Amino acid sequence: MSKKYSIAVIGGDGTGPEVVAEGIKVLQAVGDVSGIGFEFVDYDFGGERYLRTGEVMPESAAEELKKFPAIYLGAIGHPDVKPGILEKGILLKLRFDLEQYINLRPVKLYPGVETPLKDKGPEDIDFVVVRENNEGLYLGAGGFFKKGTDREVAVQESINTRFGVERCLRFAFELCRKRAKKKMVTLCGKTNVLTYAFDLWERAFHEVGEKDYPDIKLDYAHVDATCMWMVKNPEFFDVIVTDNMFGDIITDLGAIIQGGMGIAAGGNINPDGTSMFEPIGGSAPKYTGQGKINPLAAISAAQMMLDILGEEEASRRLEGAIVKACGKLKSLSAGRMGYTTSEVGDLVAGFAAE
Repeated sequence: MSKKYSIAVIGGDGTGPEVVAEGIKVLQAVGDVSGIGFEFVDYDFGGERYLRTGEVMPESAAEELKKFPAIYLGAIGHPDVKPGILEKGILLKLRFDLEQYINLRPVKLYPGVETPLKDKGPEDIDFVVVRENNEGLYLGAGGFFKKGTDREVAVQESINTRFGVERCLRFAFELCRKRAKKKMVTLCGKTNVLTYAFDLWERAFHEVGEKDYPDIKLDYAHVDATCMWMVKNPEFFDVIVTDNMFGDIITDLGAIIQGGMGIAAGGNINPDGTSMFEPIGGSAPKYTGQGKINPLAAISAAQMMLDILGEEEASRRLEGAIVKACGKLKSLSAGRMGYTTSEVGDLVAGFAAE
């Protein structure tokens, strides 16, 4: 093996461990033909651990995970744990503690995959959303006054720094250059209402873009218009860059137009540190242990991981295998694929080894 990577694995809850197992199977198949070795180190963070110990993650977790170039995550979310505990205690904590300041979401329709958009095909749906991942409303700044009374006040503040905004913008511009497609970055915001936060975003967007990326076209769209155009004319977009909240919303819309949660993957990126890769769907506890869940989103997350690690040839090989597997499935929906979870993994692994 010419290279070897040690990868932290958080299977998580519900069907998370099942889809991650298929991703690991496929990574090993790709590695065998690409000269890449993998060592996978498991961590039991998730609902079962929390119910058993009362602890979401040990205080040492983030520091320990910094030793790995990447984390491979299945899913977080347990029906017996109050919403927010695991999400904040694992997902948000790792994003912030590991400074994963980019949430990267490719929106790409593969041949043979159905989209709810009439008359749209793979040539029309191929763009990327770059979401700022460490600031905005997700910082949790704010609080309550007179909580539980008829005069209750709840305040949630969106925190945006020039430093945080600019590094996100630069990532988007660099990615646009690398893609070498339409050479256009669209800033998605709400400058007519959010006149402080998006004044900062818009000024930084033009200052950075006009000075350092003159080869890239600068475009702007309000978030509501972005949603409309993603449905009506998705072929218009190349790279979309936006804040934490808007990015969270429009990427779920992106998942549906590319075929659904069965194929949608995302990365939480620290370009200089540890990044985390995951299917963007939930833990789907009702399908746990039934072999019905589609692992392609988790496998696509593994493909993203290879790309971010710099293994571009292996990443292309795996993407090609995913495309071939998509052509074999009856549907991307759980229980309707025509194959079990493990059989889908076998399909992809087989194509990747060709």
